Amino acid sequence: MEKQRTLAGSARLSGIALHSGARVAVRVEPAEENSGIVFRRVDLPGAPEVRALASNVVEVQRGTTIASGEARVYTVEHIMSALHALHVDNCVVEMDGMEPPICDGGALPFVEMIEEAGIVEQNAPAVYFTPKAPVAVVQGGARVVIIPDDEKLRVSCVTSFRGCPFDPQFCEFEVGDADKYRAEIAPARTFVDYGDLKMLLAMGLCKGGSLDAAAIIHDGAIICKDKLRFTNEIVRHKILDVIGDLFLVGCRVRGTVVAVKSGHPSHVMLAGKLLAELAASRQ
Repeated sequence: MEKQRTLAGSARLSGIALHSGARVAVRVEPAEENSGIVFRRVDLPGAPEVRALASNVVEVQRGTTIASGEARVYTVEHIMSALHALHVDNCVVEMDGMEPPICDGGALPFVEMIEEAGIVEQNAPAVYFTPKAPVAVVQGGARVVIIPDDEKLRVSCVTSFRGCPFDPQFCEFEVGDADKYRAEIAPARTFVDYGDLKMLLAMGLCKGGSLDAAAIIHDGAIICKDKLRFTNEIVRHKILDVIGDLFLVGCRVRGTVVAVKSGHPSHVMLAGKLLAELAASRQ
């Protein structure tokens, strides 16, 4: 029987936050069995906490934001993706700001932070959830469905962005091997269409964005630092996001996920449906 896992120690990472542009630090700590992933705002009085659950999501535009009381944390999806893929069930994520650092725009820095802290087994059995029947979300042009599979989590994804020179993009990935995630998904950087970027800047967002941390789709080209890490880096990053948003179910997820032109709104809606099914099964 697989056991729950937490961190052997602590590790810290600092950098610039994507939207606020502030320098922030994140520190991961061990946590008790069955406590899940908890974000703690140590910069606020009383260090309020919010558990990373779909029921605590309050915003899904350009990132996944969770909140409970005074604790509010933006863009949790990259660190959640790393924790899910590395099978870390219980962890406290301490932050001295409102969002984690964007780092290089992917999840690899968070993987490295988790590896630095180390991972240990706990006594309680690992909790997996797979739905009893297919669960689908249709939201505008986005389509995402999870099909039951008691053995693994597999994500198949299609992206399509007007003006992208490699379009459409397709990739599928089976979650389970941490080394494969580290090599094939975690390095994939976030991306933005140039038109959307202008709008976000006008809204006062993306103050910490740069070509060090994102790829920009513009006029038939992809603009990024150096070169693309993968020919289909965009769809690989989308898979990274799916893995992170699905961990908002509060436990490891199993099933075959098919995502077509999806985003955080549809991912979180799917996670919410799964969380509701999980809660009903426990009554």
